[in-house]
Amino acid sequence: MIQFKEFTLDNGLQVIVHEDHTSPVAVLNVLYNVGSRDEEEAHTGFAHLFEHLMFSGSVNIPVYDEPLQRVGGENNAFTSPDITNYYLTLPAQNIETGFWLESDRMLSLAFSENGLEVQRKVVVEEFKQNYLNQPYGDVWLKLRPLAYKEHPYKWATIGKEISHIEEATMDIVKAFFKKHYAPSNAILVVAGDVTFDRAKELAEKWFGPIPAGEKYERSIKPEPPQTAPRVLEVSADVPLSAIYKTYHMPARTDDDYYAVDLVSDILGRGKSSRLYEQLVKEQKLFNSISASVSGSIEAGLLMIQGKLNEGVDLQQANAAIEAINQQLMDELVDEQELNKVKNQAEASIVFSEIELLNRAMNLAYGKLLGDANFVNTEGEKLQAVTPQDIQRCARQVLNPNNCSTLLYKAEKKEVAVAGEE
Repeated sequence: MIQFKEFTLDNGLQVIVHEDHTSPVAVLNVLYNVGSRDEEEAHTGFAHLFEHLMFSGSVNIPVYDEPLQRVGGENNAFTSPDITNYYLTLPAQNIETGFWLESDRMLSLAFSENGLEVQRKVVVEEFKQNYLNQPYGDVWLKLRPLAYKEHPYKWATIGKEISHIEEATMDIVKAFFKKHYAPSNAILVVAGDVTFDRAKELAEKWFGPIPAGEKYERSIKPEPPQTAPRVLEVSADVPLSAIYKTYHMPARTDDDYYAVDLVSDILGRGKSSRLYEQLVKEQKLFNSISASVSGSIEAGLLMIQGKLNEGVDLQQANAAIEAINQQLMDELVDEQELNKVKNQAEASIVFSEIELLNRAMNLAYGKLLGDANFVNTEGEKLQAVTPQDIQRCARQVLNPNNCSTLLYKAEKKEVAVAGEE
């Protein structure tokens, strides 16, 4: 159980305080309610670009990292389709430095042409290195638009095309910042060796004067139901052929989310899962295989992905996956197997609460979903799932008409031998 208190500043910034006096460390976590789903299709990759730009200097602080490092702190950030999250850890006695740094870049960035150019090049290089120039790197660039036809989840967080970042102008960048990076669109979590009163005092001092900005109201068209299977076949110079399958599933706050999450665990969590036991160990069709869920705030995806052993036919391997899925739809899972995956999932939640930073992130995310206490109720929701829930959700989600399949065929390039014509 994570204990916390919360309040909201006049400018709309929601603040959560979690006291933990077991070690002299403090964490500041700032979650901005903006991700790649909030981008325009002609200008993608901006949420991720801002993850980098926020370290390029703010109004009063030319280099973000230097003052933090001088007081023994460290920081990082990440972007997803749903959120952008910045966090820092430092000795609790120096916590005010964290408030100063985070509030100054929320107030406004420096917005220099040089800073934009530097970070633009960094992101473009990341796009090339991680998505275009490594084996299987382009899988999600192909799979997302196969699974999603309308919703902005159809492009990756890095962006739909490199050109969107290469051609990003300062005017577009400033407009994106003004729209999304304001107190009324953020959640601050202060955690660690700090009292509630001290955290409130510092929040009011450093964040209170920042103008609220216009409240961002999200308006995204829901993805229409998928009514027929979709298949895309591609070839690439990769070590092994692979199969990637996605199934549309309920949103993160839906009552059935936990049942579908456990469906994915039964199918492909670890080496005792059905897919691994039957397709890797017994039939030896796959070298590796797993299943998971995207955890998206809006309707997301259950994903199955596996790499085939050499010589195995893609169609044969795909049919084997679907046969195991069909079994889960046709037969009730027994209590022992269900309890196993329930306990694994609950253990993951408990272990995630060991680290102070994870607790801060979980509180922020829960607040974004509507209730900071969300993290304290997940175990109960998992344990409440019944075999009947599993079968009902499996039939809905694993329906072949709800599936998009990427067949990724290994095709070795011919290497010219010296002296040959």
